[in-house]
Amino acid sequence: MIWTGLILLVIILLMIDLLILNKKGSVLTQKKVAIETTLWVLIAGLFSFIIYWVFKAELVPNENLLTPSEAVIKYITGYLIELSLSVDNLFVIAMIFASFKIPVNHQHKVLFWGILGAIVFRALMIWAGITLINQLSWITYVFGAFLLFTAFRMLLKEEDETKPSKFKAFLYQKFKVSDTLDGQKFWVKENGVKMVTPLFIALIMIELTDVLFAVDSIPAILAVTTDPFIVFSSNIFAVLGLRSMYFFLANMLVKFKYLKYSVFAILVFVSLKLIVLHFYKFPEWFSLTFIAVCLLLGILVSLMAKPKNDK
Repeated sequence: MIWTGLILLVIILLMIDLLILNKKGSVLTQKKVAIETTLWVLIAGLFSFIIYWVFKAELVPNENLLTPSEAVIKYITGYLIELSLSVDNLFVIAMIFASFKIPVNHQHKVLFWGILGAIVFRALMIWAGITLINQLSWITYVFGAFLLFTAFRMLLKEEDETKPSKFKAFLYQKFKVSDTLDGQKFWVKENGVKMVTPLFIALIMIELTDVLFAVDSIPAILAVTTDPFIVFSSNIFAVLGLRSMYFFLANMLVKFKYLKYSVFAILVFVSLKLIVLHFYKFPEWFSLTFIAVCLLLGILVSLMAKPKNDK
């Protein structure tokens, strides 16, 4: 019953987002997206009270024997992890939109359907991850090692702008793509031939990008808890706010360049949590504090750093 309620809530929020907050023809302003971003964060925060009530009333199986307070802390921790790991995702989304020269007023539709697809894919990946951990206890070492590898790869790699263009070329070979955008349409007919628009190709690229990022974020949140309700809700509420956060930070992403090191520290921490899980469990207050401090330091250092004078 409670799962049905959560899914209905997500559907209602998506409909409000599509039909009220961002109805066709509405103008996106910095003030509007700032309010929407705050609203999504507030909704995610308010849901922590639902988490408390659900575990206090024992409305979901509690195999980990979590107290209501512990469940809330794990939910907030998972939510912050997902938000922090979404920063790189925002950079890639911005690059995809720039490569297709998609106007801002058309980007919302792509992101809306992208988020809808992300919810489905992440639900499947969460189920698979929890099943693996419950059936194969040693898989935590694999997840931990993978996250550690991901952290150092992210820190050391140079941005390769040729990869998205190669995948873009591959999609253009597989689909009949129209040369021009036609409003917010995904399909058009040209000379009697049904073709997809660049908007549709951008959607596919964004969906694939989210799946690739979920490969990192799902094991990270499983280091916090394997409770399905907490993992799914914290992950989904972070994803729901990703669209408005993208528009809010679109012009400021370059300023937060030191968040990369915050994300690196968080990934290293959660990977170590997974690796030592069978020998030592970090207190939840320590995990939440560590993640919050890392994010705060990354933001403050980024804002205080003097921008370089580029030619």
